[in-house]
Amino acid sequence: MKYIQRLRHELKLLLVAIQFLTRLPVPALPDYQPQWLHQSARWFPFTGLLVGSLTAGVFALLFWLFNPWVAAIGSTAFSIRLTGAFHEDGLADTCDGLGGGFTRERALEIMKDSRLGTYGTLGLVLALALKVALLASLPLLWAVVALVLAHGFSRWFSILLIHRLDYAGDLDHAKAKPLAQHLSLQQALFALATLSPALLLSHLLLPDTQWYGWLLPLLLMLLTGWYMARLLHRRLGGYTGDGLGATQQLTELAAYAGLVLLCP
Repeated sequence: MKYIQRLRHELKLLLVAIQFLTRLPVPALPDYQPQWLHQSARWFPFTGLLVGSLTAGVFALLFWLFNPWVAAIGSTAFSIRLTGAFHEDGLADTCDGLGGGFTRERALEIMKDSRLGTYGTLGLVLALALKVALLASLPLLWAVVALVLAHGFSRWFSILLIHRLDYAGDLDHAKAKPLAQHLSLQQALFALATLSPALLLSHLLLPDTQWYGWLLPLLLMLLTGWYMARLLHRRLGGYTGDGLGATQQLTELAAYAGLVLLCP
């Protein structure tokens, strides 16, 4: 009975994660508690696998019907619609805040502003253009694997910041407060373990790729994640929700770049 209750609770946390990160419909949770949002962070990477799988399906369909460029643009638009531009908004706000704010206080003030500035516009346009170009340069099976791996692992690197850094935003902000707590190492490792289906998929679709080949995209993601952690700590004193979104977007791009270099 204890294990069944634990399984039910984890399922509820997964639904909370899906509801928080996507626009997918989920069943109502009448017994929802605010602390579940923080606990559900360990399911963010798995939710990323779901987003990546659906996006990969759209990419494959458009690739078959049209060409790689239509597939790359269409699947990118689909992923944005699926997530409500949640992470893209974080990237744009982070570019605006860190680009236009010379002090911690001013940067945080700019990041709270819903208006899009020059730095945010340029950062978002360049990131989307690079994402489309990288995806369009991959063969079909490689692009499918890339989308699933990148969406899953990039969200793990984001929650790794919650484990490593302090929260730098306004603790009285209603949406941010439930996430403004450290994730334990156990939770971070649990989140990493949920990504195992992506590794199995990559092995099934690309069986001839040696295991050490995957070190290149992983290394690029590690370097990008380390850079973002260092940047946010130095400029803001820790992470914010926007900073997590920016980290997800940039590590996703790093994964695509690594797989393009790895692709024979």
